[in-house]
Amino acid sequence: MMTRDELIAFEADIAAEFNAGRIRAPIHLSGGNEDQLLQIFRRIRSQDWVFSSWRSHYHCLLKGVPPAELKAAIMAGRSIALCFPEHRVYSSAIVGGALPIAIGVAMAIARSGEDARVWCFIGDMTFQCGIAHECIKYSRNHDLPIHFVVEDNGLSVCTTTHDVWGRTQGCMDWSDTAVTYYRYHLPWPHAGAGQRVQF
Repeated sequence: MMTRDELIAFEADIAAEFNAGRIRAPIHLSGGNEDQLLQIFRRIRSQDWVFSSWRSHYHCLLKGVPPAELKAAIMAGRSIALCFPEHRVYSSAIVGGALPIAIGVAMAIARSGEDARVWCFIGDMTFQCGIAHECIKYSRNHDLPIHFVVEDNGLSVCTTTHDVWGRTQGCMDWSDTAVTYYRYHLPWPHAGAGQRVQF
């Protein structure tokens, strides 16, 4: 498994490539959550599936996608929709887009009896959406082999998640064994690798 420093160095390299104009597509960099992800990925096995959103560089690396292969995909403009079926990694740039697919895979695993599990990573804003509530409730009620990880950086693009939903505390108070929740501070802008200018 990659180390914290290796993860950070990978993203710094991608940021430099983007700022040099060599990546001609959106990128969403990870950062500030290395320790939490290293802990979580100790539980994720090679036969397990990982579903993610548009910020999935770290998820791909920790699931075993070779850094050179991942970088090539990012350089080709696929940073926000990275899919490596041979490593059982899928991501979607659509908010909540990976959730129903992850449920379908978990259902297929349950029906087949395969020794595998689905891990579905979502942001705090997605967690507040109806699709997340329905998928979590459905998976729990049907005892599907899936675990949801809510990664709370407090933002949806550039808007504070708590302001959007009128909450003064953290993400939804959901004590559920099917959900892991953690907060972190993202050192990068929502997209890109420099200063974001708001109008």
